[in-house]
Amino acid sequence: VQLQAYGGGLVQAGGSLRLSCAASGDSFSRYTLGWFRQAPGEERTFVGSISRGVPRTYYSDSVHGRFTVSRDNAKNTVYLQMNSLKPEDTAVYYCAADLHVYASTSPRQYDYWGQGTLVTVSS
Repeated sequence: VQLQAYGGGLVQAGGSLRLSCAASGDSFSRYTLGWFRQAPGEERTFVGSISRGVPRTYYSDSVHGRFTVSRDNAKNTVYLQMNSLKPEDTAVYYCAADLHVYASTSPRQYDYWGQGTLVTVSS
């Protein structure tokens, strides 16, 4: 599967942004999908994920209650709705997919990655 993330941009603190990640290829519904982010000079960290099958979502503590991951299998797309954005949310955001993992916060568990989209939150 090939992934392409888009929707990043500049937003003021307290604002909202929705990222999308479009996938090509077959069997999109069989993949668990994750969102990660990487700030300059830092490691890539888990943001949220949505499982294959009956979808269950998981979030990092830092975004829980502010961000929502959803998927539309008919459109081969996964979304990250980000509300109440903070300057510390500034990062490049990546979508990822994997056929085997059900839920994982480790980037090493995901085999497929999109190119990343930059989100900048100004104070």
